[in-house]
Amino acid sequence: MGDSGGSVASVDVERISFGGKEHHIQTNHGSISVAIYGDHDKPALITYPDIALNHMSCFQGLLFCPEAASLLLHNFCIYHISPPGHELGAAPILPSTPVASVDDLADQVADVLDFFGLDSVMCLGVTAGAYILTLFATKYRERVLGLILVSPLCKAPSWSEWFYNKVMSNLLYYYGMCNIVKDILLQRYFSEGVRGCPTELKSDIAQACRSFLDQRQCMNVWRFIQTINERKDLTENLKQLQCRTLIFVGENSQFHAEAVDMTAKLDRQYSALVEVQACGSVVTEEQPHAMLIPMEYFLMGYGLFRPSQRNCSPRSPLNPFCISPELLAPESMGVKLKPIKTRANLKP
Repeated sequence: MGDSGGSVASVDVERISFGGKEHHIQTNHGSISVAIYGDHDKPALITYPDIALNHMSCFQGLLFCPEAASLLLHNFCIYHISPPGHELGAAPILPSTPVASVDDLADQVADVLDFFGLDSVMCLGVTAGAYILTLFATKYRERVLGLILVSPLCKAPSWSEWFYNKVMSNLLYYYGMCNIVKDILLQRYFSEGVRGCPTELKSDIAQACRSFLDQRQCMNVWRFIQTINERKDLTENLKQLQCRTLIFVGENSQFHAEAVDMTAKLDRQYSALVEVQACGSVVTEEQPHAMLIPMEYFLMGYGLFRPSQRNCSPRSPLNPFCISPELLAPESMGVKLKPIKTRANLKP
């Protein structure tokens, strides 16, 4: 576990956007940005995004969903960790700085917990970020209360993923964040119904994401891709996890088969898979409403509560009868969204 004494320092930067506060922390494996939202006295929820994303482009859809925001911010203080150099306004990482390994990034998460004095935390990660938090959970098992993983990776890269990552790396290195790289990333994140075609983006989500990608430091993204492309297989360690795990995956995700396989490797008594129809990998942005009810039931297992009405006591336990009936209707997920299907019930 990283030692926080003396070697970890922080510079605070006030952020106007979304009311959070950003901290730049010097960990034992380099500098990292953490944006904090909520009451520090509440349990901690750690988030980690996918390649080329940060909390603004990976989790704002979920947190702009009023019911989900209420659920999460009522129960947690949220600590958004960005991959090195992925935060807004990031400077290029010096070329002389060694490329971090996946173990280095997992150890950075431990350094963040040490710095803020956090003991056990809930984790929410998307694809590459889900891999980092799963690795963190296998290395620091006593520090993870639970895992919420979205289209997670757990194996070494397949040949096709390795090839696509190499193509992106080479394009980023020589041409920067060009249109081909953006197209590859959008295919990674979203279903065809959301991203449309390169000449005509169908949704505001895809347009906003493309704009966010223009703000990334190309070589910082290149570094994270290099790291993820050298990751190791975690499947043998999954049975050692000591926490409940909730997995979401879009049925059109490039990593759907891996998420299903990962679920099969976990203890069935303490894990669940939620497949979101007509959705890509980044469910937090494409169909955040589909995550609400599964997360409510998942958090019930931890005795976490949320008032269902303004005049309801915060100590009232959340149960099926406290859930607003309209939330149980498929149409509550939005006109273009289809109902979700769930596998492997969590044991109460």
